[in-house]
Amino acid sequence: MYRTPIAALIAFTGLVACAQPGKKMDNNTNPLLCDPDSGLCTIPGMEGDAAPQLQPLTPGPKPITLLYFTDPICSSCWGSEPQLRRLKMEYGDVIDIQYHTGGLLPSWDVYNSGGISKPGDVAGHWDEVSPHYRMPIIGDVWLEDPLPSSYPPSVAFKAAELQDHDKALVFLRRQREQVLVEKKNITKWPVIAEAATFAGLDTARLHSDFAGAANALFQADLTLARSLGVRGFPTFIFSNADGGRQLVYGARPYAQFEAAVKAMKPDAKAAPLPTTLTALFQVHSSWCAEEVAVALGITHEQAIQQLKAAQAKGELTAVDTRNGSVWRRK
Repeated sequence: MYRTPIAALIAFTGLVACAQPGKKMDNNTNPLLCDPDSGLCTIPGMEGDAAPQLQPLTPGPKPITLLYFTDPICSSCWGSEPQLRRLKMEYGDVIDIQYHTGGLLPSWDVYNSGGISKPGDVAGHWDEVSPHYRMPIIGDVWLEDPLPSSYPPSVAFKAAELQDHDKALVFLRRQREQVLVEKKNITKWPVIAEAATFAGLDTARLHSDFAGAANALFQADLTLARSLGVRGFPTFIFSNADGGRQLVYGARPYAQFEAAVKAMKPDAKAAPLPTTLTALFQVHSSWCAEEVAVALGITHEQAIQQLKAAQAKGELTAVDTRNGSVWRRK
């Protein structure tokens, strides 16, 4: 039977945590509980650091390089999906987005204080932040089939990148839906394989790379995050060939992302956004209501109405939860 190599993956304990703006949480000294006043979760012992240290970065093939530090189980990263999707549609031609995983949960041995000491402690927290982001998040996986670590799904994403960058992003999206919405344990191989098949990846190769080359890539991501002083998820570091830097730290309004782009390339022109629900589903196969709202410039409630109308016509299916839905094209 396949077993994920967690013991090998947790050897490196450098940790960055998810940023969670929202209402004040109690006992937020643990990285899995977040301080909405600062808009991020800090690594214990690094609370005095104001932001990542923006060291010299290698320019990418496009005018702007964006280093995105994330984790498959980061609820704030899921909360940033509406803004990130619009950013790609409007400025994807000028931004080279590089995804780096950061190791939010090395193992439960790390978490023994600060309000979270066992998986069940995360369940209520996820349900609490869902309405803040207006994105569907349920914490049931932490009660029913808790993850021992976020390292295996992170390594699986790096393995997917070895095959195809675009398919790897579909894979990462599917991972998030699996764990945050469908309460599936994304450290287990059958669940990983399901996401790989959905993304059109070679599962046999993924299995091989997961056990081999992808581990070194994941360790390189951890090292990069540590070298830049990244201590929160999500972290977005924008740079250009002239050495300019802009930081968007945590889940933030879209205007901050666009301002970072303009600071790096003042003459950057936004590409036209899709104007209909049908056009959005030609870009991506699944959407949440808040993602539709941000992309189309409508209210969350109007987005829900459009999605439900399309579902009633048989054009879409939905995965419904007590905290919202994910709609998929048929």
